[in-house]
Amino acid sequence: MTYTTEIIIELPLDDFIKKLNNAENMKHWQKGLVRYEYISGIPGELGSKMELFYKLGKREMNLTETIIYSKLPHELHMTYDTKGVHNIQKNYFESTPEGFTKWTSKNEFLPTTFTLRMMILLMPRAFKKQSMKYLLDFKNFAENDISVNEA
Repeated sequence: MTYTTEIIIELPLDDFIKKLNNAENMKHWQKGLVRYEYISGIPGELGSKMELFYKLGKREMNLTETIIYSKLPHELHMTYDTKGVHNIQKNYFESTPEGFTKWTSKNEFLPTTFTLRMMILLMPRAFKKQSMKYLLDFKNFAENDISVNEA
């Protein structure tokens, strides 16, 4: 399953990248993020890996993020792997004529188990909705300093 989400963040591109590329900020816009650990490579650079730990209600989940392409401030591509799914996320950033930042995120979800394959088939909107939620939560944090941990 593939889909694209977009959002305008009312910050100049350089300020946007500083907030987005700071791992300490993730807890402010990724609800349920408990902690993260660098596994290998230089944080934020090509090939680096980070483990992300989430608690979503009673469910705990961890993802491994790998940076597969980086041409900041305009592109950042990652993969996310967890039990049952491999996600490729290609992010594109551009300045708007108003001096803001347009964030376009192209996602491809590749299920690795039958259960996730069925989930993606039956509930594709849930994946897109969650991706859009992260973009909106980042926007709220970046523009208004509102953390999902305080909401």
